[in-house]
Amino acid sequence: MSANLKYLSLGILVFQTTSLVLTMRYSRTLKEEGPRYLSSTAVVVAELLKITACILLVYKDSKCSLRALNRILHDEILNKPMETLKLAIPSGIYTLQNNLLYVALSNLDAATYQVTYQLKILTTALFSVSMLGKKLGVYQWLSLVILMTGVAFVQWPSDSQELDSKELSAGSQFVGLMAVLTACFSSGFAGVYFEKILKETKQSVWIRNIQLVSFSLEPSL
Repeated sequence: MSANLKYLSLGILVFQTTSLVLTMRYSRTLKEEGPRYLSSTAVVVAELLKITACILLVYKDSKCSLRALNRILHDEILNKPMETLKLAIPSGIYTLQNNLLYVALSNLDAATYQVTYQLKILTTALFSVSMLGKKLGVYQWLSLVILMTGVAFVQWPSDSQELDSKELSAGSQFVGLMAVLTACFSSGFAGVYFEKILKETKQSVWIRNIQLVSFSLEPSL
């Protein structure tokens, strides 16, 4: 049962990641009359959905009691301002990252974006070593080198890029590449910073996510 759940989770994650990238790319490059939606609006809607899901999970953990939910949110968020303020830094970084992803997908094809964005695995590993003191084995470092090599080959110019030059100029490709690389570094730092905060406190991950999204909504509006 446990193994089946792992494979099911993996399948859902792959489907979600792939469909998200393709949908975002399609929506940002679709040619139609009228103005295109703002990326900041999409970010705000996503954050609202996140905070709603986290509140529902806290509500479930509090035995479906509105009074208990209100007490938990009041005690863990309002009565602990310093703990809440710790999430301001990763929250701002995540907001920047989410907007950069729309910029990247507006200027890169879905395949190039998806492969290049996997560099966040490398940045996360580097920040984990420097900030959390984790140690990586030989095979882990070798895997990261192979990942970097794969990304480098994807960015290698080819004849097919000349055919796509009508849709994507060299300038827009550079903008997209810089956006996705910045998002990789911000994702790595914010993820490790958030993990460090979770390990230092006893608050649940759902409460921490509510605090995180609360700060994310403000600059996104």
